[in-house]
Formats: sequence, structure tokens, C-alpha cells
Amino acid sequence: MNSSIEENSSSLWKDAWIKLSKNRLALFGLAILCILIITSLLTPLIAPYSYEAQNLELGATSPSIKHWLGTDIFGRDMLTRIMYGGRVSLMVGFIATAVALVIGILWGAVAGFFGGRVDAVMMRIVDMLYALPFMIFIILLMVVFGRNILLLFFAIGAVEWLTMARIVRSQVMALRNQEFVEAANSLGLSQWTIIRRHIIPNTLGPVIVYTTLTIPSVMLLEAFLSFLGLGIQPPQSSWGLLINYGVETMEEFPWLLIFPGIALSLTLFALNFLGDGLRDALDPRASKD
Repeated sequence: MNSSIEENSSSLWKDAWIKLSKNRLALFGLAILCILIITSLLTPLIAPYSYEAQNLELGATSPSIKHWLGTDIFGRDMLTRIMYGGRVSLMVGFIATAVALVIGILWGAVAGFFGGRVDAVMMRIVDMLYALPFMIFIILLMVVFGRNILLLFFAIGAVEWLTMARIVRSQVMALRNQEFVEAANSLGLSQWTIIRRHIIPNTLGPVIVYTTLTIPSVMLLEAFLSFLGLGIQPPQSSWGLLINYGVETMEEFPWLLIFPGIALSLTLFALNFLGDGLRDALDPRASKD
């Protein structure tokens, strides 16, 4: 029975990849995302200037051969700052989403599998947390504990897990009465082993889709906090912080806003295209070509 389940799972993932490979927008999003990640990882090696380099005499200059995306008011190369800012923005997106995934998957899996009073209590807690103004909650955390980048990662992740918990719970409730779960019970496996080895792996399709849609919302949240001055702090930089600086000088030096805005928008579009493609590819109700 286990081999049959594994074969069916392999076939589902293979069919999903075939469908995804036919979606040009999804492939475009995947390619852009891969390029951005590779560029971020290699930024210290390939950036045209060092991050600390500045030229006060040069000041803000428009794009040129020497500075492809221009310079800011301190004479710092904008391409270099956008590349380094991308490292932080992508890091926030992926780490905060990972925190949300861990909390949401475990919470939803336990609630959906055990059901009854356990499910009722756990989901009422989720409902109460939904009613809280999380933006104010994050701002209070930043004010009370200081503007720490690690705290920012976990604070954003800690408020983004609620929808993930609901998605996983609904999937688990549909799976817990399936034959393979009953077979695992008959073999004497513990409930935690069943959840870890059989339930959670079978919820990965919707989880992967939602993950690609959560990363953009997390990055937008970080950009908004940085815009308010509560996110990433100098000397570190992020796309949100660069956009904040660009807004202050947009009338005199519009390129300081345009280029970071393009970088953030391109990343968000890429993730959304990939998320839409994965949603269609992993939808079991979709007709096979």
C-alpha cells in the first residue's frame, strides 16, 4: 500500500510540473525569482561598488555609463544599494514566511487531526488573533524591544501564520479519514508519527502555493514598516527603505524612487505569477491536457 501511495504522489507531482512548464507567466516568474536570488547571494562579489563607498562631491546624479542607475544624495551608487537592499528584502520575505509556515502548519495539523474540543479551542484562538490590529502590534514590538532585524523577521512571521493554519486545518480534516491514515492507525503508529509522516506531506500542495503568495505580502509589510521608519535601519538597507528615501526627493531626483520601486514590483509580480501557476498546476480538479 505504501508503494502505491508513493507512486500516486510521484505521479501527481510529475503532472503538476508538466502543467507548470506550460504556463509561460509562471516560468517567467520562476526565472526572475531565481535570477534575483542568485544575484542577492553573489552581490558582495559582483556589485560594481562597495556598499560603504560614497562621494559627497558627486552627490545625486542621474543614470550614466559609470553609474547605471545613478547615485543618491551622498554619491552612493544606486545599483549597488538596490542589490544589497534586495538581500535584506528577500531575506525578510523568506525567513518571516518560514516562521509563519512552521507555526501555521503545526497549529493547523494538530487542530484538524484531533478535532473536537482541541480544534474548537485552537481555532477560537486563531479567530481572536485575527481580530487584533497586527500592524499596531508589530509597531509596538519595534518600539518596546528596539529596531532589531531578527525581531522584525519573527514579528512579521508571527502575524502571518493564521491563514496558513486555517488552510492546513481544512486539508487535514479532509485527509484524516482517508484509507492510508486508517492503515497507519492499524499498524500501531502514534498519532504524532501519522501527522508528521503521512498528514503534513499530503498538505504540501496548497502550502507551497500559499507560501509563494505569502512572501510578497511579507515583503510589502516590511517595505511599509521601513517607509514608516520602523523597519530596516541604516546602515542596513532594503527596498522599502530606499523607496522611503526616494519619496522624500522624488521631485528633484526621481530615479531614487523609480528604480527601487521597479525592483520591488518585479519581485512581487514574479512571486504572484509563480503562485498562480502553482495553484493551477496543483489543483486536482484541473483537467489534464
